[in-house]
Amino acid sequence: MSPSADLSNQHSLPTHSPRLEQKKWKRKRERGKVVWYRKKQFKGILGLVCLVGLFFIFNGFMLLRLQLDDETSGNKDMSVQNSPSISVSIKDGLKKIGKGKMPRKDTYDRMLALAAHSLAKNKQEPKDLWQEPFVPASAWRPCADHRDWNPSEGNNGYILVTANGGMNQQRVAVCNAVVLARLLNSSLVIPRFMYSSVWRDVSQFSHIYQEEHFINYLTPDIRIVKELPKELQSLDLEAIGSTVTDVDVPKESEPSFYLKSILPILLKNRVVHFVGFGNRLAFDPIPFQLQRLRCRCNFHALQFVPKIQETGALLLQRLRKHATHPGSLDHYLTGPFAEPNLKGKVGHAVKASRYLAIHLRFEIDMLAHSLCEYGGGEEERKELEAYREIHFPALTHLKKTTELRSPALLRSEGLCPLTPEEAVLVLAALGFRRKTHMFIAGANIYGGRSRLTALTSLYPNLVTKEKLLSATELKPFMNFSSQLAALDFIACTASDAFAMTDSGSQLSSLVSGFRIYYGGGKMPTIRPNKRRLADIFMKNNTIEWKIFEQRVRKAVRQTKHVFERPKARSVYRYPRCKECMCLTE
Repeated sequence: MSPSADLSNQHSLPTHSPRLEQKKWKRKRERGKVVWYRKKQFKGILGLVCLVGLFFIFNGFMLLRLQLDDETSGNKDMSVQNSPSISVSIKDGLKKIGKGKMPRKDTYDRMLALAAHSLAKNKQEPKDLWQEPFVPASAWRPCADHRDWNPSEGNNGYILVTANGGMNQQRVAVCNAVVLARLLNSSLVIPRFMYSSVWRDVSQFSHIYQEEHFINYLTPDIRIVKELPKELQSLDLEAIGSTVTDVDVPKESEPSFYLKSILPILLKNRVVHFVGFGNRLAFDPIPFQLQRLRCRCNFHALQFVPKIQETGALLLQRLRKHATHPGSLDHYLTGPFAEPNLKGKVGHAVKASRYLAIHLRFEIDMLAHSLCEYGGGEEERKELEAYREIHFPALTHLKKTTELRSPALLRSEGLCPLTPEEAVLVLAALGFRRKTHMFIAGANIYGGRSRLTALTSLYPNLVTKEKLLSATELKPFMNFSSQLAALDFIACTASDAFAMTDSGSQLSSLVSGFRIYYGGGKMPTIRPNKRRLADIFMKNNTIEWKIFEQRVRKAVRQTKHVFERPKARSVYRYPRCKECMCLTE
């Protein structure tokens, strides 16, 4: 290398070395940052894992403490002194949940354990638990039996009705048909009940209700006959255009629709046959006297046949141990059988037991139609979908062709019935004590006996009509779901308090309305606000029991307010209106 080259290199080194050093320093600093960030990220993840682990350890410790507390406090509860402790029964019960067709997995285990702990304390019940606001409620008195018109001659023709659904849907259809007969100045043929693949019951009107009383009581209102005149019996009603289905009549149609569309057919053919007739008459607008006739039919004209009344009275007698007088509604429900069952009991010093009736609307037809999910996973989804395809094909088609709301959204909007686990948590939060006597209405609970484990574990004094009545006493009603439903109706309506798990249920609506109409302000009904409860249950993994109690009680207390029937709402469920009841000063 030449001297000149060396000289040039010597001069160039001071010029370029600072830049190189700066680049190296930047690269080194960046590598350091990455290493530091990765170390920090690792420490953060490790810390999070430790925190979650500590949370589960602490939670498990607290649950163990609750169970131990249950065992020790069980000695204070006289109702369980000579039986296994509450905590043991709850623990065993929770193990059984999930062995049936619809496992709850661990969704409510924490809350059920907290409920067991609370019940073990045997705290005093809230003062208003078995009451409704007496002063405003007792101001309303029944008066649907008051008439202010002349009897209808019924000379425009004959109305035939074949009502679909179960006993409660059919009851509503019958009373709507009575109003329609008066509106069209027609004669009503004793309604018939449609055989359903869901209910599988061949019962007809005279198997459930007293036919002669129905005819005689409503004679001042409409003309009722047992069958069509012979000259009309041979007509092919479908061929002459006299058959009207639910497809032909919009839901909750106003009286004007029938006057415009049905009356001409009636005048032409002398007979119209309504097939289905489910919820096909609006509640508003409707003339005052027609609305009152609706109430008169439901609360006065429909009385159960003696066979149902007698067995219903026996059921009430066994529910009310040591009672020395009938309940305030017994006479309206069981007629002459209310008193004889009490003979020989006068003078007993033992206090009569009161009971809570619960309509647990958790049958497969309800669940399939709701489109909700209930914790059973893929097996449940397949089973409910298969049921829908057979019994609700239109709903199945709609589900396949339309984007419907998700099960989670339906639940958040309060459109799903409460599960048995949710129902028992609500009852415990309201303050019903462990020894409370409870009657469960409803047949064929989906998931079987295992689905009732939470209820029976927390409330051992729980019975059904099948448990209280012998096989011989139930034999006349077997395979007749509507007649069995009538027994549930009697037990629920006459109860000291009534709770429903689905406010949209027809049985719950009719029972609560009957209790309002005849209860005199002494027959409380617990109606769930499912939207509010859904929001509360969303926090079941974190919420404290005391907070849960407060929120549930507030949500239910708001439903006990006494108010007049809202416009367009059912008079069967909300009879507090001037057409059905009179407001006294």
